[in-house]
Amino acid sequence: MKVIYTDQSLVSLREVIDFLLKDLGIPIEKVSEIKTQLLDKADSLALNPYKGQKEEYLEHLGYEHRRLIEGHFKIIYIIEKDTIFITDFFDARQDPEQMKG
Repeated sequence: MKVIYTDQSLVSLREVIDFLLKDLGIPIEKVSEIKTQLLDKADSLALNPYKGQKEEYLEHLGYEHRRLIEGHFKIIYIIEKDTIFITDFFDARQDPEQMKG
């Protein structure tokens, strides 16, 4: 299977990075490490796409969104045929209602 990052997921990742750098003051080296961990975890779905649990906060959309957890973050994705679409990187410290879209 192949992993594709949606435009929205890349925007979310950028927001995560900005939050860590600007709001939390985490050093850029550590933020770079976190980003690498998130992307590596997302890419690992190519080998086992069903390892993530179903994301109950997005059930109402009808796409069977799934999630992987990496640190404080949820990697949200859907599976369509032979492609995994990463749709969001969500900081799990936020109110989960914000995820519903």
